[in-house]
Order: sequence, then structure tokens, then C-alpha cells
Amino acid sequence: MRQSLVYWPAANVQEIALARQAAEEWNRLHPELPVKVQPIPESQSTEEVLLAAVVGKTTPDICSNIWPGIVGQLVRAGAVIPLDQFADFDSVITARLPEAQIEPYRYQDGRFYQMPWKTNPIMLEYNVSMLKAAGFDRPPATYSEFFAVAEQITRDLDGDGDNDRWMMAVDINVKWWLRYFDFYTFYIAASKGETLIRDRKVCFENQAAVEVFRFFQEGFRRGYFPKAHFQQDPFLAGLVAVHVTGPWNIDHLNRYKPEGFEFDYAPIPVPDGHEGPVMTYGDPKNIAIFTTCRNPKAAWQFVKLLVSKKQDLMLLQLASQIPIRRDMFEDVDFAAFFAAHPKLERFALQAPFTRGVDPDPELREIFDAISQEFEACCILGRRSPEEAVRRAAERAREILQ
Repeated sequence: MRQSLVYWPAANVQEIALARQAAEEWNRLHPELPVKVQPIPESQSTEEVLLAAVVGKTTPDICSNIWPGIVGQLVRAGAVIPLDQFADFDSVITARLPEAQIEPYRYQDGRFYQMPWKTNPIMLEYNVSMLKAAGFDRPPATYSEFFAVAEQITRDLDGDGDNDRWMMAVDINVKWWLRYFDFYTFYIAASKGETLIRDRKVCFENQAAVEVFRFFQEGFRRGYFPKAHFQQDPFLAGLVAVHVTGPWNIDHLNRYKPEGFEFDYAPIPVPDGHEGPVMTYGDPKNIAIFTTCRNPKAAWQFVKLLVSKKQDLMLLQLASQIPIRRDMFEDVDFAAFFAAHPKLERFALQAPFTRGVDPDPELREIFDAISQEFEACCILGRRSPEEAVRRAAERAREILQ
């Protein structure tokens, strides 16, 4: 029976097409060991699928949708192999990343279990025409500017006593992973790139976290953020002026926007008085090889194909996502691509100023604790920002013990 390598990409149409293109190239050169592309089974999250596969011993050989926050759990379960066992690992990763940016990918035991692949910097997407109509010719850069715009945008347009146009939609669901795109993104920006945990110590009990909680609490209290779920895309429908999202949304808007709809991207707003570049959450996804793989050396060769220049360009062209690659603005082929896609270039320029997540196995539980306090403080207004941050930090310390 002929052997094969099973490769799980993300289940969206663009990444499936990218994966199949890579597999076809591999299979032409390696007919004795073909790659089979199987999109990650659908579920609420990739992380749940991967952990269930680990328990059921049904993991693929290779997966390219590895969120760094799950790596600790996979390592603890003995589910992934250290990639630095391969002799050329150092040369591959240093060709991809500046030395100073490599260290966050090292796990607590000193080894590397993930190959950096792509990042999707989270930015402020804004309706150009709506802001201009409200008297603003540029997007808000600080919290004060944000609220000044919000005051002009938020309106009861039909006179029924309820607002029906708002500044920004914030998902009020308490699911832990939704906090990547509100609290965590704004916290990284406010803290100039701090993450939540360092050396197993909680480091988010600080003024930056309090300011972010206060920003969202004020936004809900003043009615700038609706406490509602929408059955349609509220940004595309012109119901909200700004949206927090990644580069994948460019194609969606271009495909479905009404005639005359203008949009653009800007860094995440920061507290007044902020100095220096604005950081943001990078929403990274990386590549791992599982211990169930019977041909790890061949799997490593396929991983190297996935991070080749040709595949990185295809990642941009097919999926509108940003490869983690040090030479993008020095290479003529990438430069030509960005010249033709200026909105995507905004995200590529933001990419060096991103942070991912800490690889601690308990990260999901910590995000759960933060999300509970986010709901209690920001959405329901039942706690002060100071108390909410203190309670979330206390719970995180208990989780890490």
C-alpha cells in the first residue's frame, strides 16, 4: 500500500486552493509519497478539532493552521515534534525572520515546535465616506479622537428613540477567542506590545489594561457600540463606521460592497499621549508536524515548500494574507504585488509591529477569565475597569499555579 502525507490546511476556500496548489507541486516531484489535502474538519474552532484529534490519535502529518496559543497544550500532550531536530532548521527560520523575532517561537523547554508562516495584523477598517460626511478627513488615532468621531456618527436616524447607526460593532458574545479582536488587540496597542504572560507570571494587571477596559466600557455606556447581534454585515450595510479586522476582509468587501462604497485601513486607536509605533495583534498561524507522522523527514521537506518564496507570493495572491517573511519589501516580486494592492500593503507594513499570543497551555482559560470580566465591566457596566482587571489577573494567577 502506497504511503502518503496528510496535510490539514484551514477550511476556507482560499487556503484550500493554496494547499492544493502546493500539493500538486509536491506530488509531481514525489509520486512515491504524495500529499493528501484534507481541510480541517468544521467545528467552532480549529483548536477544538486539533485537541480532539490528539485524543483520538487522528492527527494529520502536517497542519498549517496552528495558533501559537495551543502549542503548549500540544507539546504537553506529546503531539508535535520539535522542528529543530532537523539539521537545516536554523538556516530556514533565520532566512524567514530577523534573529530578534525568532525567540518568541521558542517553547519553554528551549525547543521549536512551530514554523512561522503567516500573520494577519488586526487593523481599524473604516468607511471613508461616512467619516468625511461627519467632518473627519482621517481615521481616529487616539481614544479622544475616536470618541469625537463616534459622537458625530452615532445617531437615531428614524426618530424612534433608539440609535440605528453606531461607531463600531463589538461582539457581545462571551466566547474567549472573540477577545482577540477587541480587548487583546487594543491591549497590545495600548501596552506597546506587551502580551499577557511572561515566564509564567501574569503581566497584564497594569494601566494599559485598565485604559482598554475603560475605553470599551465608555463606548457601550455612551451607546457608540450597539448591544446587539446583526443578521447582516453591519459595516458593509453602513450601520457602523469602523470595524476591527484583518486583511482577509479586503476581498470580501470588494466582492460585496455597494457602488460608491469607500473603505480603508489604519492602525488601532491608542490612549491619548501614546508615543512610538502602534503595535497590534498579529493573529499568527504557523505550521507543525505531528508525532503520528511516519515520515517526519519528508514532512519537513514539504513544510519547507510551504514557506518558499513562491508559496508566500501565492498566499498573498490567493488568500490575501501576509507571510511572515523578512525580505518582502526588498524583493522585486513582492514589491510589484504590493504596488498593485495598496490596501494589502497597509497590512504588510504593519506586520513587523505585531505580537502573537503566549504559548502557555493555560492561555485559553486565561482568555476565558478576561472575557468574563470584559462582559461584566465593559458590556454590563457592573464593575469598574480597575476591579475587572484585578479580578481577571487574580484568576489568571490561580490558573497558572
